[in-house]
Amino acid sequence: MDAFTHLLDGFGTALTPAHLAFAAIGVILGTAIGVLPGIGPAMAVALLLPVTYGLDSTAAFIMFAGIYYGGMFGGSTTSILLNTPGESAAVVTAIEGNPMARSGRGPQALAAAAIGHFVGGMVGTTALVLLAPAVASVAVDIGAPDYFAIMVLAFVAVTSVLGASRLRGFASLLLGLTLGLVGLDQMTGQSRLTFGTLHLSDGIDVVLVAVGLFAVGEALWVAAHLRHGGSAPIPVGRPWLSREDLRRTWKPWLRGPLIGFPLGAVPAGGAEIPTFLSYAAERRLSRHRDEFGRGAIEGVAGPESTASASAAGTMVTMLTLGLPTTAVAAVMLAAFQQYGIQPGPLLFQRETDLVWGLIASLFVGTVLLLLINLPLAPVWAKLLRIPRPYLYGGILFFASVGAYAVGGDPVDLVVLLLIGLLGFAMRRFGLPVLPAILGVILGPGAELQLRRALQISDGSLTGLVDSPLAMAVYAVVAVLLAWPLAGRLVRAARR
Repeated sequence: MDAFTHLLDGFGTALTPAHLAFAAIGVILGTAIGVLPGIGPAMAVALLLPVTYGLDSTAAFIMFAGIYYGGMFGGSTTSILLNTPGESAAVVTAIEGNPMARSGRGPQALAAAAIGHFVGGMVGTTALVLLAPAVASVAVDIGAPDYFAIMVLAFVAVTSVLGASRLRGFASLLLGLTLGLVGLDQMTGQSRLTFGTLHLSDGIDVVLVAVGLFAVGEALWVAAHLRHGGSAPIPVGRPWLSREDLRRTWKPWLRGPLIGFPLGAVPAGGAEIPTFLSYAAERRLSRHRDEFGRGAIEGVAGPESTASASAAGTMVTMLTLGLPTTAVAAVMLAAFQQYGIQPGPLLFQRETDLVWGLIASLFVGTVLLLLINLPLAPVWAKLLRIPRPYLYGGILFFASVGAYAVGGDPVDLVVLLLIGLLGFAMRRFGLPVLPAILGVILGPGAELQLRRALQISDGSLTGLVDSPLAMAVYAVVAVLLAWPLAGRLVRAARR
């Protein structure tokens, strides 16, 4: 009951006119910035840190939370409409959202994403209120073997369900893992795949890889095929969700938080792992498996709900442990330190008004996101009526600006073009793009956790399965790998 009492006090803080205005500003800014390829919510919060010097801490963090949730949603807009994720958590949405848009169902995909964010945000933030201490204690107990097992599950789950064959899926994953190796070894400091240039010593930023493979690769692919066909605009279609759409989406909306919230609280990849796993789960559970890859609405609803709930899970670990599990949480942690506040177990006692005002603002921001973006779904979808040469020319411009903004180094533009050419080649030979992105995002972390686990066990492989959680995860991995083979054996036996 104490939590609800504090939450009511938090709503008293968050619903003041000034704080409500800051929440709305954060949501709008986050959505707008999330739409731009390569410029995600983490960069938005970082850029706005100096702007908040004159604000009190509560107002600043309410606005930051709005930017976070808005950025998570904004990234899905370009994923759906242009096959160009605004940030890494929206990568999965492009798989089914963009085919829906190309077939004239862009507004339905946007509406499914908006409602999914609302459901996931409300369920996740409610879980944040109820379960923050318990989830934080579980996250503390998870060790390196468990992290590595979860990442292996993400690798196998995604590569097993994408592309024309598993071989191509694992080939794409291998390309991503190779790109993730570029730079200095995190434990020994040795250079790897840098070709003697200092520009690659820090590795290749995941923003460059995501924007290069998706935005630049897609633009080059479209340009190569424009001469073979007309550049007629993609049909926009009718807005909102039909009764059939609602029947297919309500279960993915509710399943998303079950995956996103607990994994969002674990420092094993932010929203990327849960969205990948959500997509894999929806594909396995759907009665319309034949539509996956061609525009299944479940593949939009589930991952978007998962991403929103994951953001709430991230707040659990940051507020109760001072442990950032995503780039945005790391920037917000720096913002706490800017105000002389140390997140951790005592934060709820020392800064009660700030914490519960921030949590209440997450509810407010989630509602504002739905109210602002759901009516705008048909408007966003009209982007598809822009002639494709101009549309993809603009995508290349914003992709280049976003890539340059990452490090301010012209070499990044060269790397962006090379990765874009790789994305073009992957489309040419039928390799799915998503496993490569997953390999870049999670590869370095998986390597680090693997080496830590082996160090703890003195090099013994049994150290990778020395916990119940790790064994359970590997059991799921074995089922995913064996399921198609078992299916073929059953069909052969029936014949």
